[in-house]
Amino acid sequence: MANASDIHRQILDAWNRRDWESYRSFLHSDYRYIGPDGKELAGPEAGLNLAKMYANAFPDGKLEVKNVFVSGDTAVCEFVARGTQKGELKGVKPTGRRIEINICNVIELRDGKTYREREYMDMLTMMVQLGVVKPPGASTSAA
Repeated sequence: MANASDIHRQILDAWNRRDWESYRSFLHSDYRYIGPDGKELAGPEAGLNLAKMYANAFPDGKLEVKNVFVSGDTAVCEFVARGTQKGELKGVKPTGRRIEINICNVIELRDGKTYREREYMDMLTMMVQLGVVKPPGASTSAA
């Protein structure tokens, strides 16, 4: 049976390949996702739909694993997400701009599948890179 590090790497690889059948196979029937906003999604289809939403928003998007730390059936993965926004993202129309953000993702396994996932990312940095919001401290008027 694969360990938590293997599962983490495989699910990110499935996302990179847009292999939704494989991606879905890594999600437990009792899957729960808690996002950076603290909201929870329940069920494997909700997790798959979230993954597809980001893939549609960033069709050239890739996830690059930097580190994976494991403790029992829990893995913490640091990775970098890169891509160009060519599709809608949570109500934000395509900007054509590239992003590069660091993400920390924690998965817990049950029965060899992802049972619980918590994801931490700096949404403000992503929105600044997309040009949707001004960076904190940026001047709002012309000098």
